[in-house]
Amino acid sequence: MKKTIAICYILLSVVVSGFSQEWKIAGTKISTPWASNVNPASVHQEYPRPQMVRSSWMNLNGLWNYTILPAGSASLPTVYAGKILVPFAVESALSGVGARVGKDSLLWYERELDISSAMRKGKVLLHFGAVDWRCEVFVNGQPAGMHEGGYDPFSFDITAFLKKGNKQQLVVKVWDPSDDGPQPRGKQVKVPKSIWYTPVTGIWQTVWLESVPPTYVGNIKAVPQTDQQELNLEIQANGLIAGDEIRATALQGGKTIAEEKLDANGSGKLNIKDAVLWSPSNPHLYDLKIGIYRKGKKIDEVSSYFAMRKISMKPDKNGIQRMLLNDQFLFQYGPLDQGWWPDGLYTAPSDEALKFDIVKTREMGFNMIRKHVKTEPALWYYYCDQLGMLVWQDMPSGDMGNRWESRPGITGLQTDKDRTPESEKIYRTEWKEIVTDFGHFPSIVVWVPFNEAWGQFKTKQIADWTTQMDPSRLVNSASGGNFEFAGNIFDLHNYPEPAMPTPELFGAKEILVLGEFGGLGLPVENHTWQDKNNWGYQSFKNKDELYNRYSEFIGRIPALIEKGLSAAVYTQTTDVEIETNGLMTYDRKVIKMDEAKLKAIHQKLYDDALGKKFMP
Repeated sequence: MKKTIAICYILLSVVVSGFSQEWKIAGTKISTPWASNVNPASVHQEYPRPQMVRSSWMNLNGLWNYTILPAGSASLPTVYAGKILVPFAVESALSGVGARVGKDSLLWYERELDISSAMRKGKVLLHFGAVDWRCEVFVNGQPAGMHEGGYDPFSFDITAFLKKGNKQQLVVKVWDPSDDGPQPRGKQVKVPKSIWYTPVTGIWQTVWLESVPPTYVGNIKAVPQTDQQELNLEIQANGLIAGDEIRATALQGGKTIAEEKLDANGSGKLNIKDAVLWSPSNPHLYDLKIGIYRKGKKIDEVSSYFAMRKISMKPDKNGIQRMLLNDQFLFQYGPLDQGWWPDGLYTAPSDEALKFDIVKTREMGFNMIRKHVKTEPALWYYYCDQLGMLVWQDMPSGDMGNRWESRPGITGLQTDKDRTPESEKIYRTEWKEIVTDFGHFPSIVVWVPFNEAWGQFKTKQIADWTTQMDPSRLVNSASGGNFEFAGNIFDLHNYPEPAMPTPELFGAKEILVLGEFGGLGLPVENHTWQDKNNWGYQSFKNKDELYNRYSEFIGRIPALIEKGLSAAVYTQTTDVEIETNGLMTYDRKVIKMDEAKLKAIHQKLYDDALGKKFMP
């Protein structure tokens, strides 16, 4: 027995050694503490879809073959340049490549799949968490699907393309024009500088296979209605036949608290009596199971969860609109979180790293995060749900270049952009997918279609459309951008000092928020992206100077809350590339201000007495 174990250990060591010889971190930039533990044989192995869990799945992250070829090359490559570590973008250090692609080239991936006969009993779905930007998939040389959009998850049914036996070939072709195209791309540019960062091309979230029966649950939409003590459900089921039943079960601590058969369209309600409401101070989650039954026999089931919470608006005693959580005023305060990593760019080096930023944000005493012009893997939102972190979700920007203008009472604004029909279609397609795909997460309370007029167009139409897609959340039509009375929020950006929109002009119709302020910089030697010419809105020499200025700013906010301010966003969670205005350094190795001191001064912003005295 000991001899067998020893042989297995030697074989495993040889395999791991083989992986390490094919891959190493590219470049010489700073890296996070988790980078040294990245193992190509076991990278990002967590189940990637916590909102809809099945046991029959296979993770495809790891070393793939890759090559970069001219954009005119249409045929599948026969030779590859080397190995790339999926799910890290090709420009990142953790990909092991660190190469640029651009609009004139194509990025190709290839790997062999070993799909057992047990996985092929029903349908085989190929899932991508995110691929930037246009992705074409080939299975055993046959086109299996195409997707455009760098920020939303998607999947293909590849059952029909599988051949006999376990061994299958998967090829992925990616084209991404970065800032040469009109597509959403956030802060990616070909020539990074100032607040603009390195391009991200290709696969940047988990790739995985899932085995499902011919009839299966495809999607869950769960919307809490706290006033009615109900959970509204809309279940997308594929392959249903006459007589099939969809059943929903809510559980708490393993005990069933509600169970219902849904109608033939997958719609229905669960009565959640005496519901425990989700909030930052009590992030209570219920378990949810959705099953499909045929002649009394269960043929598919997924595990999920939900929360009972309500986000709304209401005038205070002075007629100024306030943002309410569960019908109570709670000042929302959090950092602008861009979700960039020096070693993984868009992709955290590990699940522990992904969760770290949220945990630290909580420890600093914030109750909200504005996820800035980027989306995250589903697990990130799940951790926000678990930890009680409110989220404002931005639409990633694209097709920028608006003109500046001024209006009475408002300065520094831009006109709406005239987008081409192609550009508008690209925007609408991806925003709809983001609202749909991320709508399950109770932590998300605000949708932000535009930031600072970056590509802002048809503002009222887009705001109204967003509300139509999801009336259960608030809409911040244009954070710091070209303001129109659209959506629910007037959002001012002001650097560096805290300020607020004029209550007399806007407060009767819109919730007043400070969507960005701060940007206080402190470059920390040996923890910066580059040695010189780093940047912040204001720079300080040491931590004490930084904290004193920050504390002064926070001390001004209670007076703004009294005048009508409902929320504020501080720039920002971490340094990003040459920006050094983070609460933490880019490599997450230095926290620039003591977490306990920050929590203490932030707590004054959430004082119950401060909030309750405004409301009728």
